[in-house]
Amino acid sequence: MIAMFLGALDQTIIAAALPTIAHELGDFNSISWVASLYLLATTAVTPLYGKISDIHGRRVTMLAAIIIFVLGSVACALAPTMLALILARGLQGLGGGGLISLSQTIIADIVAPKERGKYQIFFASVYLLASLMGPMLGGFLTEHLHWSLIFWINLPIGLVAWLMTTNTLKLLPAHHRPHKLDIPGAILIVLATVTLMLALDEGGSKADWLSPTILGMLAGSAILWIAFVLRIRSAAEPLIPIEILANPVVASATTAALFSMGTYVATTIFMPVYFETARNMSAADSGLALIPFMVGTVVGATMAGQTMGRITHYKRLPLGGTLIAAVAALCIAFFQNRMTLVELEALFTIIAIGLGTVLPTTTVAIQNAVQPHQLGTATGAMNFFRQLGSALLVAVFGTILLNAGQIAPTTTSEAGDRFFVMFLATAIGFGISFVALLFMEEKPLRSSAKHAAEAIIVD
Repeated sequence: MIAMFLGALDQTIIAAALPTIAHELGDFNSISWVASLYLLATTAVTPLYGKISDIHGRRVTMLAAIIIFVLGSVACALAPTMLALILARGLQGLGGGGLISLSQTIIADIVAPKERGKYQIFFASVYLLASLMGPMLGGFLTEHLHWSLIFWINLPIGLVAWLMTTNTLKLLPAHHRPHKLDIPGAILIVLATVTLMLALDEGGSKADWLSPTILGMLAGSAILWIAFVLRIRSAAEPLIPIEILANPVVASATTAALFSMGTYVATTIFMPVYFETARNMSAADSGLALIPFMVGTVVGATMAGQTMGRITHYKRLPLGGTLIAAVAALCIAFFQNRMTLVELEALFTIIAIGLGTVLPTTTVAIQNAVQPHQLGTATGAMNFFRQLGSALLVAVFGTILLNAGQIAPTTTSEAGDRFFVMFLATAIGFGISFVALLFMEEKPLRSSAKHAAEAIIVD
């Protein structure tokens, strides 16, 4: 939880400090790269950490991720220029990519799938704490002390994570096997991911979507993805084994998590814009208006985590959650201008609760469907595609709002109309997640983590 908090906090604490950082370092044009490169690096290396931990063990891999992240934090705090800060954020992201996925994998090593859903509640709580604490802490440190403290604060947290990791994780059961890391596959997936996310970051904001630059990056990413697929089909030990990707439970659960989490992230990012333009709320009030949305996620995760080990048909709760979330989003799309703020917040909370039921269920279902020595690879792949889907849907939602907002609204009602398509897209995202869950097989949850390998092989 401490390691996960370290990675999650840095995704939000930077937001409030960016204008001050840009002013002090004298470069406003490159400000978006401070956040973007961290996301690029984190997403690209997530599957690598999963595979490496399957080969060399969780403890060593987690220690390496903490060290890289802390070194990147020091480099960020000491950065004399915007370029140096951007590069340091990339280094920090290389470590951050392992903190979150490895935390989930370590829990999978020691807790039986039947009980694992309960631990997902703690992870959801960590994300909630980071989401709520990050912007407020970043703003306070930047305004009253200095922006570099948002990076220096990672040192004591990282030290605690290191001390707990280096001692406690020696007790982990050894599921790893002697393997070789697929270097060509790793290079291809990193290049394909970086190229795609660069196109998503630049498209619609710094360059037209149909410009040669964006089309060239999209085409290049497509070629690299095709090359990666060919590589994992032909390599003796591919980075992501084809049997994991072909596993119907992994495919369905990953798709459900991708669209649920991606839709949630995109909606969360653009909701403050809605509150400020369509509801005439201040920036501070729009931030407070997000609290029910984030609390609802923990409520949903708690419900799913507490019930997974007690019922046979554990996917019924997320099925109902995604269906209700889709209906709530449709209600907002069609009736937002007639709703009071209280009614609107109630529907946002319902959407968040629906999402919360999906994340622990899909994570445990994936880990329950693979062999223990593949836990790191499978969990890393799920987190990778979930993050990639989030970046993709954020770009899609941004394009929707950009096209809808070409004519400046003169009333709050017209501003609300801009967001009709966005809320409609939210409903579609949850609808796709519902369909994916519908087709996901409910494999009985293992009651023992120790003998999971033998049980899966027998199956």
